[in-house]
Amino acid sequence: MIAQRSLPRWLADSISAYSQVLSELFWFVVGFGAVYAVSKFVLIPFATRVVRSRNRNNPTIETATKTYLRVVALGFATLTGIIAAGYGGILTESAIIIAAITFALGVAGQQVFGSLISGMFLVADPDFNVGDWIEWPGGEGTIEEVDFRVTRVRTPNHETVSVPNTELTNNTITRPYGRDRYRMTEQVYVAYSEDTERALLELQRIALSIEAVLDEPAPNTRVADLGENAITIQAEFWTDDPKDRDVPTIHSDFRRVVKRRFDEEGITLAPPSAQLLSGELTVTGQPT
Repeated sequence: MIAQRSLPRWLADSISAYSQVLSELFWFVVGFGAVYAVSKFVLIPFATRVVRSRNRNNPTIETATKTYLRVVALGFATLTGIIAAGYGGILTESAIIIAAITFALGVAGQQVFGSLISGMFLVADPDFNVGDWIEWPGGEGTIEEVDFRVTRVRTPNHETVSVPNTELTNNTITRPYGRDRYRMTEQVYVAYSEDTERALLELQRIALSIEAVLDEPAPNTRVADLGENAITIQAEFWTDDPKDRDVPTIHSDFRRVVKRRFDEEGITLAPPSAQLLSGELTVTGQPT
């Protein structure tokens, strides 16, 4: 009979250690995956439908609910995985680990938590909604989504920018239009020698001639300033939802028509220099 040889002790210990690690990893994946799958495919869709049904006129709450529930589900799934792997006691018995996690969150997560709190304030603001056009010191555009850390805004050039939530809560936000229209302002400088009333009337006619400009409310014009070298006249007009309009093109079309129409009507725009010279010069001489 041949005696069976046993494995070396170091090899047996290594196999035992790897088996334990693989077992703990398996149970972590099972616990994490089960909770995350249930949250993603059952709880979050259900909560989103409930929020949508009760806030049909406020899509901001719907997108924010989905974002925040994903974060909560990820954290809860991670905690469940740790407990399933057999490390739940560490979370309750190790004061050092808890203190280290608290310190790390306090130092490294200040900006993240600040953005999170700012995002909650933005979501709670009834005048801050997905689809609204806003202006802030850093730009302007249509709100597309309020996320965990940033708010995504689509600019007039159809670019999507991610604005930190703290920037929006710490600065003044202007809403230059209602939910269904957007106000545009254009200024033109005319010479003092021109008939201001005629220039104002022509500016209003130009605004009405632009296809994208709304008839109601009607465009209006006014004298904005009596400058040192020119009179500033201003036109205010409205277009419909800027999400469906190319706002920079509307501004460009208005300026092009102003230049052409004023040239046709003989209305002089402000002189390019501070002094406008006029008069005649006669040269006489003696015949030689």
